[in-house]
Amino acid sequence: MKNSEILELSTEELAARIGEERANLTKLKFAHAVSAIENPTRITKVRKDIARLNTELTKRKAASASEKN
Repeated sequence: MKNSEILELSTEELAARIGEERANLTKLKFAHAVSAIENPTRITKVRKDIARLNTELTKRKAASASEKN
């Protein structure tokens, strides 16, 4: 997921996407533990996507908090 795609999402969509990606990461980890998955670098990619989503969500929360003050 690119940063430009993340910026286009609304705050609610960001939160939903984080949940989806975390579920996806859990499934990938279980699949990798049972038997080797085809591309284990997908786990790293999903983790980084979650971090990007969380970063943008935190930025938006901080921006809205500073606007209120």
